[in-house]
Amino acid sequence: MLIVETAIATPDWDEAIDWQGLAERACAAALAETPHAGLDRAGYGVEVSVRFTDDAEVQKLNQQYRGKDKPTNVLSFPMVQPDLIEALSNSDDGEVLLGDIVMAWQTIAAEAQAKALSPADHAAHLIVHGLLHLLGYDHDDDALAGHMERMEVAALATLGLGDPYADHSAV
Repeated sequence: MLIVETAIATPDWDEAIDWQGLAERACAAALAETPHAGLDRAGYGVEVSVRFTDDAEVQKLNQQYRGKDKPTNVLSFPMVQPDLIEALSNSDDGEVLLGDIVMAWQTIAAEAQAKALSPADHAAHLIVHGLLHLLGYDHDDDALAGHMERMEVAALATLGLGDPYADHSAV
């Protein structure tokens, strides 16, 4: 079973939006596009934490863990090595913490506005992106980026969202 725990750490996140439900749907959609899709039907809990916070907190984390003294839209902190994900079925704990996703409001809101998206739709994309990072996917080179982007696009389509990588300038 996929368990998504959320925390709203700053008042910037619109209270009218069901961030818990959005995080659950985005994580499930991302997971379904991977070879690990069966984790949500496992006999144990697979937990993901999504923290909705601000640029200041994300900047501190980005500096501390990545050596980059600037905010970013989303950070992912995997708790399971990618090569051990297949072995999760051997867990006898009843629950496995897959990792944490941390979202930065100001950066997400600014990016959403620049892309003519709602903050919720952009956040859904970034949660999908973050979940894929928790599962070991990355975008370090063109081939890896292309593979990850295809999974993101497929997951977002199941949520009724468009391709965030499409060139909309010709429209």
